[in-house]
Amino acid sequence: MPNFAPQFKTLFAMAVTRLKRKDRRNKAIATNKVNAIKFLTQTPEIKLVDIEAIKAEFAAKAAK
Repeated sequence: MPNFAPQFKTLFAMAVTRLKRKDRRNKAIATNKVNAIKFLTQTPEIKLVDIEAIKAEFAAKAAK
């Protein structure tokens, strides 16, 4: 029994279409996720605070 499978491989090729709208939507969703993660993980700037000056300021306000 002859094997015809190898010659049919080259005859049938599937067409490829790009779904541009879906591609754009997927990229936008991914970008939004990345931006949300960046926003949620960002930390505020650590500033040096003079606690004694703040205490003195509160004491001065309380004395008035």
